[in-house]
Order: sequence, then C-alpha cells, then structure tokens
Amino acid sequence: MSKDYEVIIIGAGPAGIFAALSLVEKGLNVLILEKGAPLEERSCPRKEGYCSNCSCCGVLNGWGGAGAFSDGKLTFSPEFGGNLKQFIDDEKELQELFQQVDKIFLEHGAPAEIYGADDAAVRELRRRASAVDIEFIPAPIRHLGTENCYRVLQDISTTLQNKCIIRFRSMVQQILVENEMVTGVKLESGEIFSAPCVICGPGRQGTPWFLQESQRLGLTIQNNPVDIGVRVEIPAWVMEDITSKVYESKFHYYAPFFDDKVRTFCMNPYGQVVLENSEGVITVNGHSYRDKLRHSENTNFALLVSKNFTEPFREPIRYGRYIASLANMLGGGVLVQRLGDLLAGKRTTGERLAKGIVKPTLQEATPGDLSLVLPYRYLRSILEMLEALDRLAPGVYSRNTLLYGVEVKFYSHRLELSTSLETEVENLFAVGDGAGITRGLVQASASGLLAAGEIIRRLR
Repeated sequence: MSKDYEVIIIGAGPAGIFAALSLVEKGLNVLILEKGAPLEERSCPRKEGYCSNCSCCGVLNGWGGAGAFSDGKLTFSPEFGGNLKQFIDDEKELQELFQQVDKIFLEHGAPAEIYGADDAAVRELRRRASAVDIEFIPAPIRHLGTENCYRVLQDISTTLQNKCIIRFRSMVQQILVENEMVTGVKLESGEIFSAPCVICGPGRQGTPWFLQESQRLGLTIQNNPVDIGVRVEIPAWVMEDITSKVYESKFHYYAPFFDDKVRTFCMNPYGQVVLENSEGVITVNGHSYRDKLRHSENTNFALLVSKNFTEPFREPIRYGRYIASLANMLGGGVLVQRLGDLLAGKRTTGERLAKGIVKPTLQEATPGDLSLVLPYRYLRSILEMLEALDRLAPGVYSRNTLLYGVEVKFYSHRLELSTSLETEVENLFAVGDGAGITRGLVQASASGLLAAGEIIRRLR
C-alpha cells in the first residue's frame, strides 16, 4: 500500500490541531479528517429553543471541537483538565509542555492577562476556604472569552490551511491495521488513505465510535469516572470578591453524609448558561465573554459529584446519559429550579421563577423539579456543598439561587497508552478528551503536542 501521507489526524479539536501545528513545522505531510464543518460554517439551527437533533451537531463538531464556542479558559495546572501527569512524571517537563501550548495560543491572538497570579490573594482565599472545610486549589488561568476563542481558532485554521490538507465532513469508519501496526484509515465514503502514523483525537462526540473501534482492534480499555451534577446561577456580586482575583475558583469538598467528593467546575463570572447536545441528550453548560458589553448580571458554575463505579459495572457514560435523559423526559430539555423550591419539596413554576431575584440567562430551561431526576446521593451532596460555599460566599445558599440540570461530564473510556500516548497498535496514538485522558483545552492541546513529538522523533 502506498503512503499517501506521513501522518493522518482524526479530529480537528484542540488535540488534533496542536498536533498538526507541531508536525507541519517539521515539514511532515499531514492530513486532518474532521466529521464536522469549518469554523465559519458551524451553527445551530435550533428553533424556539428546541434542539433540532442534527445528525452532526454543529455546536460540538467541526473545527475547534466542542471547545470552539466555550468561554476558552486555559488552566495551566496538572491538577485540572486531565490526567497527563500520569504519563509525564517530571512536573517540570509537563509545565514546559503547558508553556508551549500557551505560547501557541498567544501567537494566535490570545489575551495576555493571567488570573490567579496574585500570591497574596490566593493565600487569603485558601485560608478562608479551609476555615469552612473547603479545599481551594490555585490554578493560573488565561481567559480567552467566547468571542476570542473563535478568533484564535480561526487564525490557527488560516495558518494550517496552507501547510496541510484538511478534509471536513469526512467521517472515519475504520482505523486500518496490519500485523499490529497502523496503516491508515477508511472513510464512510469508502475512500482509503494510508499513512505510517495515525493520531486519533475524536473528541467526546466521537467516543462511541472510538470505543467500538478500540474493541474491534482488541485494545485494553479502562473505565473513567462519571461526573453528574447541576449548574448553579447566582447574582455576580455574591462571588465578585473571589472571581475578580482568581476568575475561576477550583473548590473541592467532601460532603459529610456520604463522604463523596463535590467540586466546582467551569465558573463563568457575568456569564450565560447554555444548552449542550450530546448525541440527542440535552445537558447544560456555561460560558462567558471578555467583552463587558456582553456580560450578564449573573455568575454560573457547575457542582459535580464524582463517582468511580465498582465491578461489574462498565457503562458510566450510559449511566450519565440516562440521568440526563430523565430531565429531558420531564422538561423537554434542561430543567431549572429555585433552591428554595427544592428545599421546600415544591416544583418550580414559571410564576415562582418570575418572583426570584435571579433572572435565568437560559430562557429555554423548563421550570421543574430536580428531585425527580437526580439520585438522592447526588442531590444531598450538592446541597451540602452549597451550604459550605455559603459560609465562604454568603448568598450562594439563597432561596433565589437557580439550579439547572442535568450537567454531566462524559469522560471517555481510556485506553492502555504509553508515555507518548501510543496505543497497543504500533504508531497509533490516542489524544484529547475522546481518548479519555484530558478534560480541558490546555491538556488536550498538550496531548497533541506530546504525540506529535514522538512521531517527529520517529519520522525525522
């Protein structure tokens, strides 16, 4: 079989994009295959707030991946956004990889400002949090903003279009392997492309396909935990003294009754709550803009309960989808409930919602009852976390606080990988969120650089 390319990259999310940037810099012949559309063609045809259930979701698929329309938080800490520290023991080496990611983002237009670099403010926040049994984990953050995230990705696209081949709306059907060595890929169209090296970065939307392919190829698969919870929306002033210094607060708490870990995730000061479609299951997320003219009066963040399931259970993604689908069944999508109504055992109605001082930024959410959706263990742990946060930031545990559900983080099944993210098939690398090793922009991008570095060593 002739070699059409030196490297084929499956998926144009951050992992695939950053791998390509590194590879073309060394003159390698690269093909990127993406099942979605170019960035400028990505859109959502949702009408009257209802998901159109497109066969290929334009919000989650296409150039830039699911993070293209996020608020673009770059978190430079090995403690967040993935498990790369399990592959790179040397913390200095990992930080250097993060610095390389940051340098590329800056070269393509990322804002220069870094949050969480004020050591005195960080120490004070750690002291205040520990006083109420909450662990605050500092992490320097560069906030792109939803509008700048788009611009940065567009600039990278322009750079790569002149240096490699990018095929959109090209769904890979199979990864081709001979004698335990990758040889190329076959598309759903029947086209076959060959290459001595393949980087697979399918993203979370490509998880079902990648799991199926991994099973077909006989690769060793491990389960990742599933995080289930709610998105909280409060007046921005409630946490303004915190978000003005560190922007996104990483709080961890062990809820007393069940001793389950609850964590804050994706905090968006002056942000908006948004819908997310995961193959027909509607969940909730959040984002924020840097442009103050586009700010809301609210701050939103997720509270997630992390659970590792014991044998013989092997389907955490299916479990998470089932919980989210209950909210879809009851409300046609995402439910929203006032905390006061939840505590009183009442379903939130449109009339009750209108009485609250927190005006929902997600108008499509249906007023309802989250106690009919979330298992008791999750719900109790979330309420205990809210009480603890209220001692740190009075006003969080207000009857007017809004809870949207369900928020689920579908962390992909994880393969047995080498320190360079190579699978058990020679020259087949797995990167990014779809490989189950990352959960955010920086670590996903870094995983692409890590795999590309090994391929460069082999081919150059």
